[in-house]
Amino acid sequence: MIHRITGLLMALAGIGVVHAEQTESQIRRHAADHRLVVLGEQHGTHETPLLVQALVESYLADGKPLHLALELPTSESPALAAYLQSDGGVMAMAALRARPYWNASTRFHDGRRSEEMLGLIDAMRKLRRQGNDIQVFGFDQTAASTPAQAGARDAAMATELRARYAALPVDGRMVVLTGNVHGMRRQPRYLAYPPMTMLLQDLDVYNVRIGARGGEIWGCRPGQGCGRITLVAYGGPSPRRDDADDRNYDLQVWLPRFTVARLLGAGEAMP
Repeated sequence: MIHRITGLLMALAGIGVVHAEQTESQIRRHAADHRLVVLGEQHGTHETPLLVQALVESYLADGKPLHLALELPTSESPALAAYLQSDGGVMAMAALRARPYWNASTRFHDGRRSEEMLGLIDAMRKLRRQGNDIQVFGFDQTAASTPAQAGARDAAMATELRARYAALPVDGRMVVLTGNVHGMRRQPRYLAYPPMTMLLQDLDVYNVRIGARGGEIWGCRPGQGCGRITLVAYGGPSPRRDDADDRNYDLQVWLPRFTVARLLGAGEAMP
């Protein structure tokens, strides 16, 4: 039997546990039987990894396989698999943290490298040790500095996810955590290329945008670098469902508040 919200969640949560449970239940109810659930996030928050953990635990309680796709380089997938099979001890975590990905040497830090993301990975390891059928892998490809490279990156990510989805057990589900632009099912005017999720619409995909009613995120702006960004307050309903043909997301949810994650590497030196 899975304890859906663990002591780790309670210790780390900037949102209350009750809010994680409520939002997880909302996503499950609306996503229904869809086997490919894409979660579009704002990187670098304390709360989103906790919500993802709650959602995964809820799905695993059904006794079916689940594959968790994280926006990490595909080159990290073997290390993720090795860690999930480890005892999670000091040496195992040190080996994972020593990987180049978690030790960025550039001041460009978009928030994906954090203690909370490592905590999510460790939570998946614990779930696996409890006998759950879970895999964790990366699907990101290469850094992009031009629109053409960015478009190629989204296309490559979609190709990786498509292959992983094709390999799912017939009763399995895949949950994808990605940036909220990659998670769109339509091409916004400011993009010169189709985002990743738009390229997956022929699959059984349901996409959810995760937001917050207030607080701060860690983000990067052209010409301004990366740092804390204060959110515009939102007081509307949550969740909000959309079934229009031109929708970006099937569902949007708002947590009570975002706080900046405990960033690793270059982010620690930023204001």
